[in-house]
Amino acid sequence: MVNVRDDTRDHGVSAVLAGEDSGSDVTMRIFGSLRPECDALGLPHEFRLSVPAEGISGAVLASALGLPAEKIEGIFINRVVRPISDVVRPGDRVAFVPYDTPGPHRFFLGLYEAGRSGHEGAGADER
Repeated sequence: MVNVRDDTRDHGVSAVLAGEDSGSDVTMRIFGSLRPECDALGLPHEFRLSVPAEGISGAVLASALGLPAEKIEGIFINRVVRPISDVVRPGDRVAFVPYDTPGPHRFFLGLYEAGRSGHEGAGADER
């Protein structure tokens, strides 16, 4: 089971047990230096979550999971790099990518730009 912080349940994020996808789930993957953060929180590196039909920002989703948004440079949403402030919707495949992603991948994949614009677009309550 995925642990979702109690103070963020009002955002509509809830844990999903193993089983059939409800249609409101997102598939999550965590990479790199965020994995020890997951381990410390008791989160698996791959899991599913239910999110509200209208979606939720990546920053709020990270907060709901207890992951530090300030360590996340960008997120892949359906294989496209986006800023952490972008909205994640039911059915999306999401991966949080940390700032310390090595080498030129950061530029070629668009992580550098996503990291720069993502935190500027996130509201104070989303950081």
